[in-house]
Amino acid sequence: MVHFVGAGPGAVDLITLRGERLLRTCDTVIYAGSLVNPGLLLYCREGCRVYNSAEMTLEQVISVIKDAEAGGGSTVRLHTGDPAIFGAVREQMDALDRLNIPWDVTPGVSSFSGAAASLGAEYTLPGVSQTVILSRIAGRTPVPENESLSSLASHGASLVLFLSSGQLPSVQEELLRGAYLADTPAAIVYKATWPEEKIIRCTVGTLRDAGEKNGIKKTALVLVGDFLGETYERSRLYAPDFATEYRKAAPE
Repeated sequence: MVHFVGAGPGAVDLITLRGERLLRTCDTVIYAGSLVNPGLLLYCREGCRVYNSAEMTLEQVISVIKDAEAGGGSTVRLHTGDPAIFGAVREQMDALDRLNIPWDVTPGVSSFSGAAASLGAEYTLPGVSQTVILSRIAGRTPVPENESLSSLASHGASLVLFLSSGQLPSVQEELLRGAYLADTPAAIVYKATWPEEKIIRCTVGTLRDAGEKNGIKKTALVLVGDFLGETYERSRLYAPDFATEYRKAAPE
């Protein structure tokens, strides 16, 4: 059996209880070595075989899994954050299906959640934004034409960019082509929840300079939108004059 496990955003205690249990009991671990905190491997039992997928191709990953299955063992495929977001898991699942190897998925805390926690931010503020866009700028891996960053920026929604911190000049340029202004709040969160986490608050108009000044080139999220500002409306759900299934509206 193969278990795709979300490792969480970085801190070793942000993996789920199920994910930790699977790490403690598996026979083989294939982990995303360039992204996953190696401290998580301390959960593995003695004798567990450990492979770093940063040094492997898809074919090599599948070969290791086939060998583990042939020996009757279980495998944890340990992905950063949540496997469903930029995890390259679908191709692995399909390959395992062709081999009739069973698998399941244990979700994890994504880095976009970890970054919001570190910033003390809420992406969906009433009167500001009720939509969160998770995306990336085109690079060595292209994006569909209708998902260009300038197109997504036209919505002015809360925006989180993965895999884009190495292209901040282009990010800034594309964002300013959309609904964001030069003074729209922004933040760069380097290694959210890791011990070496760094938070850089800036604006869309200063993204490039902020990244250059702090030496940000990779392993960072870019967050953009007025949800990072100071102005928002109070939630209607908890307003005294708002009736719900569980609470009557207070008299005027």
